[in-house]
Amino acid sequence: MTYLFKIPTLSFRPRPKGVFFLFSFFFYLNAVASVILIPMDAESQENHLKAYGITYWVLTKQQKVQWLLNYRGGSFLLPDGEVIRKECLIRGVSFEVLSDAQAESILDGISSPSQNQEAVILEKAPKIAVYSPKGNQPWDDAVTMVLTYAEIPYVTVYDEEVLDNKLVLYDWLHLHHEDFTGQFGKFYGAYRAAPWYIEGKKEAEALALKLGFGKVSEAKRAVALKIRNYVIGGGFMFAMCSATDSFDIALAAESVDICEPMFDGDPSDANYQGKLNFGNTFAFTNFVLERNPLRYEFSSIDMTNKRRDIPKESDYFSLMEFSAKWDPVPTMLTQNHTTLVKGFMGQTTSFTRNQVKPTVMVLGESKLNGEARYIHGIKGKGFFTFYGGHDPEDYQHRVGDPKTELELHPTSPGYRLILNNVLFPAARKKKQKT
Repeated sequence: MTYLFKIPTLSFRPRPKGVFFLFSFFFYLNAVASVILIPMDAESQENHLKAYGITYWVLTKQQKVQWLLNYRGGSFLLPDGEVIRKECLIRGVSFEVLSDAQAESILDGISSPSQNQEAVILEKAPKIAVYSPKGNQPWDDAVTMVLTYAEIPYVTVYDEEVLDNKLVLYDWLHLHHEDFTGQFGKFYGAYRAAPWYIEGKKEAEALALKLGFGKVSEAKRAVALKIRNYVIGGGFMFAMCSATDSFDIALAAESVDICEPMFDGDPSDANYQGKLNFGNTFAFTNFVLERNPLRYEFSSIDMTNKRRDIPKESDYFSLMEFSAKWDPVPTMLTQNHTTLVKGFMGQTTSFTRNQVKPTVMVLGESKLNGEARYIHGIKGKGFFTFYGGHDPEDYQHRVGDPKTELELHPTSPGYRLILNNVLFPAARKKKQKT
């Protein structure tokens, strides 16, 4: 079949009754009108990760997309056109061409009160920034790796740009596996003699001095406060691994020195644990800091050392189910072709459930020990999501391990959760009901 007409935007609303087309040409146009469905279920999609890239790419063309929550794994409805179909073929993304009537039927079914489904309009491609040291390679971080693989553009920012108030230029910010406490990743115990550790510490100290701070911990705290203000003002923040708990620790310790002499050259404050302000944090409360500089751990937030009896073969976490019509935000963030996701470790693997604030929503949890793996919350006018672990397709990533080849994992459920967050700011949001 030859498609003669490109539909510039999606418009699947029922036509008013009593409207008749007087010329056969208009009957013909209506008959061939078509849209593209990108299915996201396990059976139909060959490359889930690049499907997000196609959707983002369409948004950059000032076209609207509909995200069909809970319909075939969270599928996308795109405007039809030869250019879009060719791009899908080039990127290896499975798609189906539907008539306008078929699309109407799908949307009618989704709108039924009996279906836990919803159609959310995606309106504009979000501008994406990644907070990361300039020398890092894309494969140093799962988010930059999947953005690169999905062909979604991003800009790298670091301390200079954050302190210079450049975050307002971006809709979505990812925090690389950073240590916002100024303790250099707590690598001191195992790697203090390693050349890369020594050089990295020197570079961080030089940058802090250049920015007008006497200590790295002071510079990182100032950066964390700027990021906090970005979220409160309406930004979307996503963090993984150690950037999750170290960020909140820095906020709780806003006026407290928690660093030992090997990190900042002077003693920590006496009784600093009792001086923490949990009211300043985004996600966590009542946690206890790890005082031993030789331990590769920041605080009691992380569950890594509390889960040693969980074998790799049984390490999965479950995505929570939400009402698509009443709670579209958590529903968007948990879209997947499976509700069971392989676990993976990191410096911060997961979160102690009773130290997650009650105002924060748990999106994914391990049934074996109740740990929270994937959480989401609101701060001011903005949103944040924390995702435990380092690399969804590298179970126990270690320093010096080879990078993950996403060409071998194009349908990764763990990586899909990252990309759900990337598209989240593009959505026309409804107020959450629960």
